[in-house]
Amino acid sequence: MRHARHYTLEEARDLRGWVGELVELARGAIAVLSSAEGRAALAALDVASGGAWPGRPIAQATLDLQRTIAELQAADIVVRDVIRGLVDFPAVRDGEEVYLCWLVDEPEIEHWHELDAGFAGRRRLTR
Repeated sequence: MRHARHYTLEEARDLRGWVGELVELARGAIAVLSSAEGRAALAALDVASGGAWPGRPIAQATLDLQRTIAELQAADIVVRDVIRGLVDFPAVRDGEEVYLCWLVDEPEIEHWHELDAGFAGRRRLTR
């Protein structure tokens, strides 16, 4: 097994609000960092000057992005694509390790895929 933690469908569904909030915070941080101001500030970082951040919004966005991803990883939730909001919850299905696959903009977790199948291999959960 690749993961130490496995989620039941109910457990994953109960975490949707928390996961969604973290993904939205990460999306906002990426928007700040990828803006013209953010790109310019990041380009201006100079290790020789002590690596001081050029501005609080850029530093905050960087910390927000790092923290949100770290919190999700600590919960053994796999972040596939922050912008799309694609996350996988490790689970066990019929004795095999799989992922419950969810886009945070979807109202429910209704798909799963094998570990190496990726998004293209998503299959609908049967009720």
